[in-house]
Amino acid sequence: MPERSILAITSKIISLCQNRIVNKRKVQDKFELVKKEADLYLEGDYSEKYGICLTIKNGILIPTAGIDESNSNENYVLYPIHIQEEAAKIWNFIRDYYQKNEIGVLITDSHTTPLRRGVTGIALGWCGFQPLRNYIGKPDIFGNLLRVTQTNILDTLASAAVFVMGEGNEQTPLALISSVGRNVIFQQNPPTKAEIQSVSISLEDDLYAPLIKTANWKESKNSKNNE
Repeated sequence: MPERSILAITSKIISLCQNRIVNKRKVQDKFELVKKEADLYLEGDYSEKYGICLTIKNGILIPTAGIDESNSNENYVLYPIHIQEEAAKIWNFIRDYYQKNEIGVLITDSHTTPLRRGVTGIALGWCGFQPLRNYIGKPDIFGNLLRVTQTNILDTLASAAVFVMGEGNEQTPLALISSVGRNVIFQQNPPTKAEIQSVSISLEDDLYAPLIKTANWKESKNSKNNE
């Protein structure tokens, strides 16, 4: 693994290692499982069209609390837990194994975008590099200072990795991102709590708050235990 490279790992691998699997025969109602796993969920007849339930899980707007049925051999694969801790463990291992200073780890998942067909990638966890590139207060080519712009490095890299991994029978759960350029700043320690929180944005502050907050979200009874 060369310097200045990032190992992307599909989140399903982490879930399988954590035994986050539920056999479909043991589940009488899929939507009850979704409600249990979600932090917030949205009820309604809309779910009949695609067989999904809109949810918010770990600060991400995502269908069915991230529960995956593809390539799972009659099982439901649940979202991994302790994602940042898992990323740090893998990062520490490969850093020691390859004796490299500037390497990173990225845990990815497939994700949908409202009003766009198809899936792209999203990062669930990472370690070894800064997650955002901040343009706030910096000028554009005409000298106008940017007010809110930040580049989401995590999801940008995750999208490229998920594209390579594929969605069907490719059997490619890992992708190595190399030659990332100087826009990625590597770090010698796992991300701090403040850095982890910097990636997420509250419902109140989100650009799409007028849409998201008007939905009649229900809080899961287990939301405080979900990670």
